[in-house]
Amino acid sequence: MKLSSWILIFLVCNFTFSTISGFRLSRSQPTERISGSAGDVLEDDPVGRLKVFVYELPSKYNKKILQKDPRCLNHMFAAEIYMQRFLMSSPVRTLNPQEADWFYVPVYTTCDLTPNGLPLPFKSPRMMRSAIQLIASNWPYWNRTEGADHFFVVPHDFGACFHYQEEKAIGRGILPLLQRATLVQTFGQRNHVCLKEGSITVPPYAPPQKMQSHLIPGKTPRSIFVYFRGLFYDVGNDPEGGYYARGARAAVWENFKDNPLFDISTEHPTTYYEDMQRAIFCLCPLGWAPWSPRLVEAVIFGCIPVIIADDIVLPFADAIPWEDIGVFVDEKDVPYLDTILTSIPPEVILRKQRLLANPSMKQAMLFPQPAQPGDAFHQVLNGLARKLPHERSVYLRTGEKLLNWTAGPVADLKPW
Repeated sequence: MKLSSWILIFLVCNFTFSTISGFRLSRSQPTERISGSAGDVLEDDPVGRLKVFVYELPSKYNKKILQKDPRCLNHMFAAEIYMQRFLMSSPVRTLNPQEADWFYVPVYTTCDLTPNGLPLPFKSPRMMRSAIQLIASNWPYWNRTEGADHFFVVPHDFGACFHYQEEKAIGRGILPLLQRATLVQTFGQRNHVCLKEGSITVPPYAPPQKMQSHLIPGKTPRSIFVYFRGLFYDVGNDPEGGYYARGARAAVWENFKDNPLFDISTEHPTTYYEDMQRAIFCLCPLGWAPWSPRLVEAVIFGCIPVIIADDIVLPFADAIPWEDIGVFVDEKDVPYLDTILTSIPPEVILRKQRLLANPSMKQAMLFPQPAQPGDAFHQVLNGLARKLPHERSVYLRTGEKLLNWTAGPVADLKPW
């Protein structure tokens, strides 16, 4: 497509929004309701469809960890913290475990941070084992199903595999004691040992108030064709190159660093959120894991996400029509990104932007405080409600044991 055609698109693609909390849209913003079952699922109300019992664990498993490092409230793994806060005052919570459909175990496994804010997952397996041993010893509910009616939030890079490097995460596998539980996790990749059947894939945490403070006027033209800020190489952890992001980010840089349609850089400007609102396409490539907060940011700011992560399982895929709002590019096809994106007809782009403008879509990607109808908290509950009723087979016979409490690396068996 000629560059002049894209200049025209830049002038008409002005789709932003006036507020994040509640997503009140300006009248000038075209939007489109999600059609079919996806839209119905997205707007489901879980209240009245399930009851959740929240274990009252000693504060060393959650609150004291947060007190030690309040940075955990704002990093991309914070869903584990806000999920507990939401459930404590949610109408789905029950104080009577006998009537509960689900049991929630609030353990903050990503709140051990390095000085530069990265979570260290190495103590997480021992912490999780300790919490499970505690509830199994003090309540009867774990033992009757060995966790099959329990859920945990595990927002590590590779979920309950508890390692930030994929090869080592695969070698560890999911913590054996969590094999029967439902895992709520940001990691999602088909046919991967760190994603088991029945898990609920959620968006990473992105701070709603921070994003709202960077909103720009709704009439601002989208004058950037492709936008990306982030690493292309991770020299510290992958000095030889090619392993980080399976080479996809390196391919973006090598092929398009001098392309005028691509605004890409390792620099992270103070205008990052504003720039996303001026862009038509926002690249969302894998890094060490297939997911990143860019996916949330792109949806919130109406920038069409270009998803470069083979076999990724996206958040709330039964409710959000990712194929309709995003562009999927195979990792091997990164060198052809310019051709792929400039070949998309303008009417297709405009429809994707109308769908992205749907307030329900944006709401589902956020964990706001306080919670809002249809937000990510409610989408998690919808996912749990759709698993009910539990099959009779989840309940064990008297004396029956399926989990191996001594399985896993020796270091994981040490007391926490």
